Amino acid sequence: MAFLAQGAKLASGLLVALALSAGAANAASCGKDASGFETWKQAFAAEAKGAGVKSKGLQALAGAKYANATIKVDRAVKKAFSGSVQDFMKRRGGATIISKGRSLKKANAAMFADIERRYGVPPGPLLAIWGMETGFGAAMGNQNTVSAIVTLAYDCRRPEFFTPHALAALKLVDRGVLTAGTVGAAHGEFGHTQFLPGNILKYGVGSLNLRDKSTALASTANFLRGHGYGGGPASANRGAIAGWNSASVYQQAIIIMADAIDAE
Repeated sequence: MAFLAQGAKLASGLLVALALSAGAANAASCGKDASGFETWKQAFAAEAKGAGVKSKGLQALAGAKYANATIKVDRAVKKAFSGSVQDFMKRRGGATIISKGRSLKKANAAMFADIERRYGVPPGPLLAIWGMETGFGAAMGNQNTVSAIVTLAYDCRRPEFFTPHALAALKLVDRGVLTAGTVGAAHGEFGHTQFLPGNILKYGVGSLNLRDKSTALASTANFLRGHGYGGGPASANRGAIAGWNSASVYQQAIIIMADAIDAE
């Protein structure tokens, strides 16, 4: 659920332009249920085209469905990050993440060494995030990515946050990184570490195929570096971890797990 804070630096570059181009339309016509979704999509298509979305992206938008499952998850998100860090880690399998993270660190030593050399981020925080987000790739989600993120751009709760990500998703469809049928997590996050579409454009590296673990982990390291990760343990880089997710219990859990993984 990295969407809680991924995008804290969206007020720059490409994503700022995307947000400005579509913000007014969303503010004027957001909705709280499916009743206005199809009408809104028609208006949003014009905004998307003006922002540079081309035919494949526009076709994906036209085919997007109102994602009831996404709205249900979104309304329950605060509960998911409630309680103490100990309770949160127990719910999310913190001990298992540490144990498996240590094994994966050894098994993929060359990959992690290369990532640390390039981005200055050690294995621990990457493995902690990977384990927390998808159980090391075991559960990357089954919700249609375009429908999920477009629904959130339409929804009245936070259209200003999700609109640039929706436009980015359509641009990624144009580029062939995503398709109209791509599936991921409920808030439009994609890949092994669950990137929002705008952050794929901004921080993704290589092929941008975040279903490839090495690409996803390198992109995650690039994200953390972009948010101030300066090398060393996660506990010395709390600000960068906060850039990934704004929930305090999540941040604390990642730091605890990352430092434990890197201690071995």
